[in-house]
Amino acid sequence: MTALLSPAVVLALAACTGADRPPASDAADTLATALASLDLTGVPVATSTSADPQAHLVEVTEPLVEVAEAAGVEPTVTVAEVTEVDEGSDDAPPAAEVTLAWTWPLDGDRTWEYTTTTELVWVAPPEGSEEPGTWETQWDTDLAVPGLAAGERLAIDELPAERGDILDVDGEPLVTERDVYRVGIDKTRIASTQWAAQARRLGKMIWTDPADYVARVEAAGDKAFVEAITVRQEDPGIDFSVGRARGIEGVNVISDTMELAPTSSFALPILGRSGEATAEIIEESDGEVVAGDVVGLSGLQRDYDEQLRGADGLVVSAVPSEGDAEDGEEPRELYRVEPTEGADVGTTFDPALQVLAEETLAGVEPASAIVAIRPSTGDVLAAASGPGSEGWSTATLGQYAPGSTFKVATALALLRADTFPEDTVECPETITVNGRTYSNVPGYPASATGEVSFATAFAHSCNTAFIGTAEAVTQAELAAAGADLGLGTSTRFDRTPVFTGSVPDEASQTGHAESVIGQGKVLASPVGMATVAASVAAGERVEPRIVRSVTDAEGAEVDTSAEPEASADASAEAPEDGPAGDGLTETEAADLLDLMGGVVTDGSASVLADVPDVVGAKTGTAQYGDGSRQHAWMLAVADDLAVAVFVEDGEYGSTTAGPLMERFLAGR
Repeated sequence: MTALLSPAVVLALAACTGADRPPASDAADTLATALASLDLTGVPVATSTSADPQAHLVEVTEPLVEVAEAAGVEPTVTVAEVTEVDEGSDDAPPAAEVTLAWTWPLDGDRTWEYTTTTELVWVAPPEGSEEPGTWETQWDTDLAVPGLAAGERLAIDELPAERGDILDVDGEPLVTERDVYRVGIDKTRIASTQWAAQARRLGKMIWTDPADYVARVEAAGDKAFVEAITVRQEDPGIDFSVGRARGIEGVNVISDTMELAPTSSFALPILGRSGEATAEIIEESDGEVVAGDVVGLSGLQRDYDEQLRGADGLVVSAVPSEGDAEDGEEPRELYRVEPTEGADVGTTFDPALQVLAEETLAGVEPASAIVAIRPSTGDVLAAASGPGSEGWSTATLGQYAPGSTFKVATALALLRADTFPEDTVECPETITVNGRTYSNVPGYPASATGEVSFATAFAHSCNTAFIGTAEAVTQAELAAAGADLGLGTSTRFDRTPVFTGSVPDEASQTGHAESVIGQGKVLASPVGMATVAASVAAGERVEPRIVRSVTDAEGAEVDTSAEPEASADASAEAPEDGPAGDGLTETEAADLLDLMGGVVTDGSASVLADVPDVVGAKTGTAQYGDGSRQHAWMLAVADDLAVAVFVEDGEYGSTTAGPLMERFLAGR
């Protein structure tokens, strides 16, 4: 392939062109312009065959034109060189060889560049004619494409890139190609009079009302396969029998592969899905995505789609005529661009813990979540949202009052104000602030009321004791303590949106009283509260993460600093970053962990007393709405694991979240 020369190099013809003969370079420029516009009108052409040069040019270049139009870039043809080959004699007229440089855009980044040659021959005017002479182009089949033989045409075929995998915390494939069955009505297998009835039979295996599927089958072409459902060949995860479906006349079951997680529900709101590009994605891609392309539709799959998708390659071939093809002649490759494999996105998910978390929540009807963080690294090992969340990532995007689990942050602020675990505090049955009366949760033990140690008030979660000590810290100090434990900021797990929490730094007297017990305007997500527990365990503020790395096929890090558009399913507005504290110290964290240890041995998290390696916990119940309903929370630290359990509608943290926490930690 000859590199494109620009500007064109024109070698002057050695012989005199004569006063009436224009230079061949002018004719060459006209030819190049005509070829670029695919319109030979006005260009004198001579051919030794019966082929029509204009028709041949259009037909041969048609595939290249279609690709260029899709890329939105016009092809170019320029004159690279003009060389005299015959200055003219009695036996031969003047002639010049022209080298043309072609550039065909194949997509936004790649072009096919090549050169072709042709001869220009001077045709003098008839003797006595007043008409001028002309340079005539000698047309051949390879003028538009080098080496193209008579009867050959071009074909362009895509070489699909292999989509990258989403990896787990150990670097093993988490979302990867898995075997599936595509089940649907094949309209060629049954008479048209049966289409609706058989579609309804299949649809009833999947939906209560299959009317939409019946309509899709009827609207499809007469030879269409209309997919109803795609299920995993191993562990479908749903109550659907492929065998029963096969027994329905007209049903076809096609083996295929899809990019899938280990189970159908595995961290689905976070990992997201991939599939055929929607019309909206195609329109937004500016030609990078076309119909039929597999792209990320939601979650990490969409956030990192550009990296995961890689880049398709293509091959341009000379296709033989039908007669030659029958003789066994294969297409001849003219140009190839190898596909670029998609990058792998390494996550922090531990498959066993994530599955355990989802199984633990499987029977919980309200929205719920379990988040488990490794304090030593900040890795989010599990972030499960229960079935009651209905596809929403309650684990990472939920915004709820954290109730008494926030007392970990309040305790930190009080420690800094010289209130220590052994100090005596008052825990009355009720306390009134600015005309509003607050009490402890129903069933609060009478033995833990009156004058008790701060450690006891924390262990049993005495609301009145914490509200009574509220004057010892300002609202700003409370917000700073929350920030030092990981609350009060809105950030991203790299590209993945997440809400950690929101603690106002100003509040009224009653607002401050409510804040110290994790109510009022204090908000947190399950991942935010798990971060609180992780920070206590680590002895410093933990920065949680879900994405560890993005690496190409050779294992090199891929730069993902450019901000993509957020996933459509994770576009919730989050508050601005809150105030930053001065930093959690190891001594402060050790005191907090001791307080949390007392919650297990002597307080409201006694359900965890027999679970191995549990060193601390905190329960929380937060009233909301009209006050008759409450969120149920529990935090726990066990070995190098910090966990938050949340249920949107529950009884108490100890009775609703507690058993779920016990089941999760015991099963790990």
